[in-house]
Amino acid sequence: MLTTRKIVLASTSPRRAALLRQLGLHFQVKANGVEETTEPALTPRENVLRLSFEKAKTVAASVDDGFIIGADTLVVLEGRLLGKPKDAGEAEGMLKMLSGRTHTVCTGFTIFEKPGGRYISDADETTVQFRALDDDEIREYVRSGTPLDKAGAYGIQDDRGAVFVERIEGCFYNVVGFPLTKFYVAFRKFLTG
Repeated sequence: MLTTRKIVLASTSPRRAALLRQLGLHFQVKANGVEETTEPALTPRENVLRLSFEKAKTVAASVDDGFIIGADTLVVLEGRLLGKPKDAGEAEGMLKMLSGRTHTVCTGFTIFEKPGGRYISDADETTVQFRALDDDEIREYVRSGTPLDKAGAYGIQDDRGAVFVERIEGCFYNVVGFPLTKFYVAFRKFLTG
């Protein structure tokens, strides 16, 4: 066990919660209420670091003692940032853009400690190659509703989304939405620092 102190995940993402459970962490979940808007002047890495920090700090305001974990994921295709689609039409458009191309998934996380106010933030990037998708499978996937709460409109861990990916370079869990190994190493170091 990494710590016996209270841990709060500043995210309602079931994928992030499942990944943290893999580490044996016991935690509470609190919605962060932060609008996931990107700043065009910032790099993808800077955007996910900024948003993960805002999410953790927002939830930290309601926590007296413990660790608050925030995270944010963006899909980057040739400099274009793809967050969560607003609707089915936008999800379909994102998947058509990603079809047959290579993109990057960038996920940032922040660990914020209360009452001290110490924090650490880091990010990871994974390269993902999609195979060419046909319009019917895109429409069927979007109709399932699964891509609507995911950056880039797909989940590599989904039954259907998994078969869109030909290969990845980097951390698989980062594509799911949380760079598990990088987080684990950072949290251990944070606890001893």
